[in-house]
Amino acid sequence: MAKKKTNTPHTPAVAGSSGGRLLAVDILRGITIAGMLLVNNPGSWSNLYRPLAHAEWIGLTPTDLVFPFFVFVMGVAMYFSLRKFDFKPSRPLIWKIVRRTVILFLIGWLVQWFGMALRGIYDPESHFFEKMFGSLRILGVFQRLALVYFFGSMIVILFNQKFIPWLTGIILAVYAIILGTGNGYDFSINNIISQIDLAWLGEKHMYHESAFGERIALDPEGILSTLPCIAHVLIGFWVGRMITLHRENEVRVSTALRWGAVMLLAGWLLQYGIPCGKKMWSTTFVLITCGIASSVLGLLIYFIDIRGRKRWCRFFQAFGVNPLFCYLTGTLLAIVFGAVRFGEYEDGTPRTIHNLLTRATDWLTFSPEASSCLYAIVFVLITWALGYALYRKKIYIKI
Repeated sequence: MAKKKTNTPHTPAVAGSSGGRLLAVDILRGITIAGMLLVNNPGSWSNLYRPLAHAEWIGLTPTDLVFPFFVFVMGVAMYFSLRKFDFKPSRPLIWKIVRRTVILFLIGWLVQWFGMALRGIYDPESHFFEKMFGSLRILGVFQRLALVYFFGSMIVILFNQKFIPWLTGIILAVYAIILGTGNGYDFSINNIISQIDLAWLGEKHMYHESAFGERIALDPEGILSTLPCIAHVLIGFWVGRMITLHRENEVRVSTALRWGAVMLLAGWLLQYGIPCGKKMWSTTFVLITCGIASSVLGLLIYFIDIRGRKRWCRFFQAFGVNPLFCYLTGTLLAIVFGAVRFGEYEDGTPRTIHNLLTRATDWLTFSPEASSCLYAIVFVLITWALGYALYRKKIYIKI
């Protein structure tokens, strides 16, 4: 992790655009981070508005879009980052890729250990030191980002770029076949996704997914489902390449919208044979979410970089210029809000920042769902305030 202070935000540079930059990329990234923080931090998981909950198994909700959007925009940004090295393998570039991969992986583990340690302070029965390695979840959000960044980057610098669409198609086709022949669309431990993780990671080191009133060892960020996620980041890279090859913003808009429409239509048609679901990161899930993300990017380029409608962007830009740092900050804040105790209420409920805020939102709102949503909005605003302080000082922390 390095701190960088410059005179301008590190928005991806694009030759031929106004000022050499596309603000839309940062804004899409910022919208995504805000969305991730919103859906990951409700006041109560039992009281959610339907759009703010993941699909139980098969299906797609607005909440299911936030993580794939981030993977897509990671691919777009990857094009600008690797272009500085002319897409050729070199010792400095390989070291950069490996270092960032290791850092992201370690952050994922350190966040878990931090939560375990903090809860252990207030609950001696939590057995922190026993759980530190005995039940550590090996894979997770940060670990998935590490893996797709590593393999995506290596593919880009080792393969001819004109073959990337073909390679992406092969990955998605092979994955669809694997799931189709391995009970991949069934919510059960016979699912090949669960079977591979159980064999390689062990049940104690996996996330246990819930659906249909059951809870089983099935990790949504497991080993096998990382494969289509690599294809996901490659699609983002390809869209970033396509919009960069054109000098006129109008052509960039049409290019992003055209690719978005093709992927969205393909995913929509194929879902009749290949179910769409985030928790197994299915082939149609990749196509549909990438199609929507590419279309949104095209619309943002139109409104921001062509029409100059930028006044509303500042809120999201504070997230967009320090995306992973803001997400990490929000993740750590959520742990602190829920774990640190200041005594107990009369009913025995722990007095925490989370419970303090939820009681306030309960008083201010008219329903449990509204209270839960308001808490999530307040949480996003708190995290944004920290990110905005860095943005105003032009401090950009790269992870």
